[in-house]
Amino acid sequence: MADSSFDIVSKVERQEVDNALNQAAKEISQRYDFKNVGASIAWSGDKILMQANSEDRVNAVLDVFQSKLIKRGISLKALDAGEPQLSGKEYKIFASIEEGISQENAKKVAKIIRDEGPKGVKAQVQGDELRVSSKSRDDLQAVIALLKGQDFDFALQFVNYR
Repeated sequence: MADSSFDIVSKVERQEVDNALNQAAKEISQRYDFKNVGASIAWSGDKILMQANSEDRVNAVLDVFQSKLIKRGISLKALDAGEPQLSGKEYKIFASIEEGISQENAKKVAKIIRDEGPKGVKAQVQGDELRVSSKSRDDLQAVIALLKGQDFDFALQFVNYR
């Protein structure tokens, strides 16, 4: 019998992020506490730019955006938001969406699978994803449960289960 396998990836659907950003922009334009403070959120190249006239307001814009991401099922671990920076008379926060599993993070996950997972489960790093294979599908289910119980500082999704 051939090995069963699945891939561990860290991907974010760009359209969902776009939808969350549009919803946040709409809420910011309509909320009373954001009137006349120059609060805005928009794409700036491949980063997200949030700005307002005070540090508290720009952090509130970030909170609104994070709540919209959560409602759309996007992990906040994929959002890399910087600190508020003063630029002229405005405070700005640049945020980026992190995708892909770095080599060292992939090695960490593979080590956890090797050390704590069932015997006979193999994990291979393939670019920015990790392929996990085993003869037993039950072992793969156990690996998924093990990894969901871990607290990583990056988002994980399990795809191509076969």
